[in-house]
Amino acid sequence: MIQRIDSHQHFWRPARGDYTWLSASVPALASLVRDFLPEDLAPLLQAHGVGRTVLVQAAESKAETDFMLDLATAHDVIGGVVGWVDLSRPGAVASLERMARHPSFKGVRPMLQDLPDDDWIAHRPRPDALRTLLRLGLRFDALVKQRHLPPLLRFLKQWPELPVVVDHGAKPPVGAHGSEDFERWRKSIAAVAALPQVCCKFSGLWGEAPPSTHGDVDAAVRAVRPVWEHLLDVFGPDRLMWGSDWPVLTLAGDYAGWVAVSEACIGSLSPSEQASVWRGTAQRFYDLSPH
Repeated sequence: MIQRIDSHQHFWRPARGDYTWLSASVPALASLVRDFLPEDLAPLLQAHGVGRTVLVQAAESKAETDFMLDLATAHDVIGGVVGWVDLSRPGAVASLERMARHPSFKGVRPMLQDLPDDDWIAHRPRPDALRTLLRLGLRFDALVKQRHLPPLLRFLKQWPELPVVVDHGAKPPVGAHGSEDFERWRKSIAAVAALPQVCCKFSGLWGEAPPSTHGDVDAAVRAVRPVWEHLLDVFGPDRLMWGSDWPVLTLAGDYAGWVAVSEACIGSLSPSEQASVWRGTAQRFYDLSPH
C-alpha cells in the first residue's frame, strides 16, 4: 500500500463554542455540526495507508489551537498542527513564542478567505510577527480564493524567505474549465507558483466541484483533472502535497472516494513523483518526523 501523509484535516467539538462559521442554521453545513475527533478518523487513515496528518485550525481563536495541541500530545498520528494567531495584533509575537514551545506546532493560518478586507495579507500583518515566524521556523497556510491571489503575491514578494502553502489550490471553479473565471485562476495561481517558497495543497477540490459530482468518483475525476494538470504544471510534484480536508470533505464524498479521485490524477506520475505528492512534500514542508 502507498504510504501517505494527509496534509490537511480538521478535528472539532462544536460545544467548545468558537466555530463561528459552523452553524446548524445553515442547512448545507448541518451534517458537520457534531464532534469530529481522532477516533472517528483513525479507521479511515488505517484503511488508506495514512501514517501522519497535519491538523489545521477551524476557528479564529487561540483556545482552539491549544485544543489541537492537546490532541497532538495524545495522538501520535498528528504529526503537525497549524494554528491561529492574529498576526495584526501586538500580542502576536508572544502567542507565537508560547505555541512554538509545543513540538507539534508548525505554523499559522489566518483564514484569509473569511476576512472582510481582501487585501488584509498585503498590509495588516505586523512585521515583528512575520519576523517571529521566520525566527521560529514556522510556516504560513494561505486559505484563499482567486480574488486574494494578487494581494497574496505582493505579500510573498515582500517576505521571500517565509514558507507558504496555498490551501485547496486557492479554491478554483472546479468543473468550469475554459471559463473566464477558470482562466483568471490559472493566471493568478501560476504567478504565485513562480515564487519558489510556495507549495500548494491538492485538497478540498471535490467540495468546489458542482453538486452533480458529489458522491460520484468518475464525475469528480473529470471535474478535478484540469485543476490537477495546471497545478502540476506550475508547481511540479515536489511542491504539491495531498490532503483530504476531512471532515469538510464529507459534504461532497467520503475519504475513500477522494483517495480514488486523487489516485486517478497522481497515479500518472513516476513512483518517485507520486511519493512526493502523497507524502514527501508535506513531510519536508512541515518538517514532520517519521511515524
